[in-house]
Amino acid sequence: MHNSLAQFSEKFPLIPFLQRAEPAFWLNNQVNDAQNYPFSMEMVHDAEARLQRFAPYFEVAFPEMRELQGIIESPIIDIARMKSYLESSNHIKIEGNLLLKCDHALPIAGSVKARGGIYEIIKHAESLAFEHGLLSIEDDYRKLNNEEFRQFFKNYKIAVGSTGNLGLSIGIISAKLGFDVTVHMSMDAKEWKKQLLRTLGVTVVEYEADYSEAVRQGRLEAEQDATCHFVDDENSLDLFAGYAVAALRLKAQLDAKNITVNKENPLFVYIPCGVGGAPGGISYGLKQLYGPDVHIFFAEPTQSPCMLLGMMTGLHDEIDVAQIGLTNITEADGLAVGRASKFVGAQMETIVSGCYTVEDSFLFESLREMFSSEHIFMEPSAHAGFFGPVQLARKGEMYLDTHGLKPFMQNAHHLVWSTGGNLVPNEWRNKYLQK
Repeated sequence: MHNSLAQFSEKFPLIPFLQRAEPAFWLNNQVNDAQNYPFSMEMVHDAEARLQRFAPYFEVAFPEMRELQGIIESPIIDIARMKSYLESSNHIKIEGNLLLKCDHALPIAGSVKARGGIYEIIKHAESLAFEHGLLSIEDDYRKLNNEEFRQFFKNYKIAVGSTGNLGLSIGIISAKLGFDVTVHMSMDAKEWKKQLLRTLGVTVVEYEADYSEAVRQGRLEAEQDATCHFVDDENSLDLFAGYAVAALRLKAQLDAKNITVNKENPLFVYIPCGVGGAPGGISYGLKQLYGPDVHIFFAEPTQSPCMLLGMMTGLHDEIDVAQIGLTNITEADGLAVGRASKFVGAQMETIVSGCYTVEDSFLFESLREMFSSEHIFMEPSAHAGFFGPVQLARKGEMYLDTHGLKPFMQNAHHLVWSTGGNLVPNEWRNKYLQK
């Protein structure tokens, strides 16, 4: 193994950096606008239409959705104070302006997983109701919020494997509709997430193993029960479609702010990445809408760089971070994944500009600063995005040169994609802030 690892390191010079858990910056030289995906924007528009049909249901089922007219969406905001902090504390200059996509504040589930997770469950619920003649596309979907439907859905099961936020979104919506739902939680999942699910009547199964094992067990259990629908975070097209809807919504928000995206006004997007589903779906949508004018970077903890490792080597899910000696232990629970999704990794080969890794210590510094300067609380994993503009400023010169971007950087928009935080209980917020 030592010999083969040495040869491996020779082929991929970044591996020794990864092994030492040093922040790394990897550029993908396969980025192009080839459109050969086993996926289409038609599926994304279909997802958007279904979410619109369910909006009246969300409005009556979840009080916080009334003001939003049932649309599960988050704002984008300018975070100039955070930009100043990143520049001064890292001795860099971030050209252009810094924006935050506030998915930590997404209603219902309080994280980026709200769109994809909730979408997959409502699609499943709708097809069951159609099949049994209980619902038609012309109906007012508010009718789903009654005892008759809850009793009907009680006959069906939902299962999912999760490190936390996907489990929360699946558990919350499935329990609300009436499904019998089981969430298989890896050892990284935070205690408050398990407790919240249990208070909603969700069965939580805990594992002393990592994310991959929780998913494997969830899949096995579902295979043995014809009434059980398994939400497959590693391979689900429905999750992917739900996440990709975010790109349509973001474009509308940027247009509303008169923010143009083109060669002279490039958009840089930094997204925390675990197994890859949410960032993959978002990135697919953004690339379809903006082509070469959007530059997307995935952020991972130094102990869990599964997407970087999988994409750099081309091995995707055939390599685990443990094989290069990493622990996969990080405070960024949603990113604690040792093996990336093969489905997502393969799609991202021509889409993602690169991946970088970030130390846990940075996540907590960023968390404190964001809370004090912008009065926004986001959980640790959501802060991985903030290291992107820092790494681009420090190590991105070659990328900017190759893509002819240097003359236009003063017009750039850097968008950090937040991933979770709203549902974190106060006691845990204080723990994080004191870390």
